[in-house]
Amino acid sequence: MPLNAGEIFSPCLIIPCYNHGATMADVVSRLQPFELPCIVVDDGSESATAQELERLAAATPWLTLHRLARNQGKGAAVMAALTLASSQGFSHALQVDADGQHHLADVPRLLAEAQQHPDCLISGRPVYDDSVPKARLYGRYITHVWVWIETLSLSLKDSMCGFRVYPLAPTLQLMSERALGERMDFDIEIMVRLYWQGTHSRFIPTKVIYPPDGLSHFDTLKDNLRISLMHSRLFFGMLPRIPQLLRQRSISPEPHWSVTQERKGLWGIRLMLWVYKLLGQRAFELLLYPVIGYFWLTGNAQRRASQHYLQRLEDFARKQNVSLPYRLNTFRHFMRFGGAMLNKLASWQGKLQNATLVDEVLCEAQIASGRGTLILASHLGDIESCRAIATLNQRVVVNALVFTQHAERFNQVMKEVNPQANVNLIQVGNMGPETAIMLKDKLDAGEWVAMVGDRTSAGQHQRGEPPARVIYSAFLGHPAPFPQGPFILAAALGTPVFLMWGIEYAGRLNIHFEPFADPLLLPRATRHEALQQAVDRYAGRLEYYCLRAPHDWFNFFDFWQSPSDASNKRKTD
Repeated sequence: MPLNAGEIFSPCLIIPCYNHGATMADVVSRLQPFELPCIVVDDGSESATAQELERLAAATPWLTLHRLARNQGKGAAVMAALTLASSQGFSHALQVDADGQHHLADVPRLLAEAQQHPDCLISGRPVYDDSVPKARLYGRYITHVWVWIETLSLSLKDSMCGFRVYPLAPTLQLMSERALGERMDFDIEIMVRLYWQGTHSRFIPTKVIYPPDGLSHFDTLKDNLRISLMHSRLFFGMLPRIPQLLRQRSISPEPHWSVTQERKGLWGIRLMLWVYKLLGQRAFELLLYPVIGYFWLTGNAQRRASQHYLQRLEDFARKQNVSLPYRLNTFRHFMRFGGAMLNKLASWQGKLQNATLVDEVLCEAQIASGRGTLILASHLGDIESCRAIATLNQRVVVNALVFTQHAERFNQVMKEVNPQANVNLIQVGNMGPETAIMLKDKLDAGEWVAMVGDRTSAGQHQRGEPPARVIYSAFLGHPAPFPQGPFILAAALGTPVFLMWGIEYAGRLNIHFEPFADPLLLPRATRHEALQQAVDRYAGRLEYYCLRAPHDWFNFFDFWQSPSDASNKRKTD
């Protein structure tokens, strides 16, 4: 919200400094064009830096120097600067680190955002180049996950960047009420506690570099321990605040986490890879509980969709006189979704050992034929288990069609994990003629193509619109929309079609590979009837495998929504 009449936006700069005398002159010179008062807090630096700061203060009228008698930590220096800024009548303080990492040309952007939203904390959101140490980069992702859990919100995009604008009134109020971490844990803790207090954060993308000769005061052992203890305090402090935090979410609605994942890129994949590779499977599984617990608590619509599906599955099993393999509940459904990531990681690394290709002879025979093959998969289980086919013969290339903007970067991550990976993701916006021609070329070259047959447009479901170009088939006892596109495309390509399901039961990932059509025929005279029969057969096999592994179907939206449902929803909106 903009400033109200009578309120004055009066910002200053603050710089905590500890032994960064070699970089301070450059930082100060780059800040000079903004003509803002600047408070530098010398956090007990050694004599060389102390003398350089004295020289700069004497030569720079707009710079005020304050010295702490002993080194107390970055957090303590920032809090001292914030207190001085408030006492001098400033409304906001823009923090800049002394090491020269920040892209100071973005100072006007942060200040403009602060003036437009004076009640918010404005923070840079780092955009790194290749100079960033990988351990620091991946370590940030763990903190991101914990912060999202501690706030029950995805709104805090980055809590570790020191390039930020503090609104002084709420910040000083928090500092007066609560002792905060005084070292590298400060930036994270104050952002989380300000959020708890009702001060939201807004983020501006900004470049951050790590100079080759840069000086870092981050102590890997001590500061990581401090941050771990801080996260423990914040987690337990979050628990009694859950009702309040959920109310804050309802006031400021956010995109669902699965949509956010698609929009924000591949950082989550790299994080999970980092945890899996460095800490092992057990650490990965332990991390799932708080992460999935957060999604389960906050994903109301997805939790309802899970409950809806599981109830329909139970009812269908009862009518079919089929015993389900285990008791169903939504949290286990969510956990299985998270656990599927473990199979993905192992698959990408070529280490998918706890898996059985049930129809291996059939699969090997199809590979040996050298024919291009179309795989109809689903959101049942681990779609990426199609890598198991590629590992049977390194000359087989499997192309997976995905409706996401991140296919190219996803491929890059897979190649980083395993340069021998023979699975390519192909991003497509729709099933048009260009897609068919491209796929035909790949199939003619003997490559394989995989696509799902159980996903209509999620965007349409979210907007309450009836699905377009679908055909309805009975699924778990109720009519459900299935996309026509994959089946029409399969018929047009004229290649052998197989079904593939990667589901977990009996303690293993079981990959089923079964023939569907060779080729799939849709005669012009009976096109609709033939298409209906094909979709019905697919839906029947999906039902069969859902009964064997109920928690493995990962469609977390109202799959059964009919056109009349969507129409009625729009009428009541």
